[in-house]
Amino acid sequence: MFKPAAINAVSLILALQVYAQTPAPSAPPTAAGSAATAKSPAPSTSALPTTDQMIDSLGEADLQSALSLLKSNFTNPDAITESELNRATLTGLLVRMPGGLMLLPNRENTPAASATPIYSEIFENHIGYLRLGDLSAANLKELDKKLQEFSQKKVDAVVVDLRASNTGDFAAAAEVAKRFCPKGKALFSVRKAASKQDRQFTSDREPAFQGLIVVLADADTAGSAEALAATLKLNNKALIIGQSTSGRAVEYSDQPLPSGKILRVASAEAVLPDGQPLFPGGVKPDLPVEMPLADKRQIFRQSAEKGMGPFVYDGDRPHLNEAALIAGTNPELDISDAQRRLRPRSGLPMRDPVLQRALDVVTSLEIYQKR
Repeated sequence: MFKPAAINAVSLILALQVYAQTPAPSAPPTAAGSAATAKSPAPSTSALPTTDQMIDSLGEADLQSALSLLKSNFTNPDAITESELNRATLTGLLVRMPGGLMLLPNRENTPAASATPIYSEIFENHIGYLRLGDLSAANLKELDKKLQEFSQKKVDAVVVDLRASNTGDFAAAAEVAKRFCPKGKALFSVRKAASKQDRQFTSDREPAFQGLIVVLADADTAGSAEALAATLKLNNKALIIGQSTSGRAVEYSDQPLPSGKILRVASAEAVLPDGQPLFPGGVKPDLPVEMPLADKRQIFRQSAEKGMGPFVYDGDRPHLNEAALIAGTNPELDISDAQRRLRPRSGLPMRDPVLQRALDVVTSLEIYQKR
């Protein structure tokens, strides 16, 4: 089983990987070039504020004056009606509050989301892979079965994949977190400004798994899954690999409009025990790894029949080993971006670089601990 000391080695590994990818600093300009620049400075627009910045800088008096001037000076005053101004206001709020405010068609035209089941696999005889799917009661029961199976097979590291988790409530997310977090630990709370009362979630049971945890996340990780990712990082020092989450760790309230359409409003937000909100910033990865969402979704669909192994291991792919770790290199990182982009066109199988990186991190920690 991985010791806590091994987890501290992650910072060393990440530093080596960042160092390997950091471009060399550019050479300083020559004296002649500096002189030419001083004589003929290139025009720069970087100092010009954007439209959003300009609007944000307006005070209440400016806003009222701008609307009044618009009504009296615009070439077509009939176009500046109260109805049009109200429409523009709602349009602006929808743009400025993504994830916090949504306009939906009536319920009859809103397609029901299909359930996403849990999926599991074991890599290299000791690394468990859990793609949790929906955070639901049904998947929670299945999770307990998978964790019991992992225990029987002496799994000492788990990759928790939340890249297909965008439905579920916060109570279900807390129940999942209890399977991994120490008993008595505060998990997160749900703050509702209107009621001025937080719903707090605390682990009240012994965890079912106490080994190394790596979390995979991306823009499809939304809602209560974002609170779960942040909780595992806070309480288990779990590494988060992938991309930033959606920034929608909120509870929604659906308000019907007279036409039958729905105004969906974020009415409560998840907050960590240290007071850090997850909305609208989301959860940032410790180790960013890019992967197109369309590729990932296609791999997940195919994995139901093939498993995730074919999307992780190449027959000729050089794996991270002790020699590479000492040299401060990673053979997986040495694969050029051009090679990755050419894979689909050349007929080569698709790959999941996020899961690949997670397995490499676990392997590197295993090597570190054995030394």
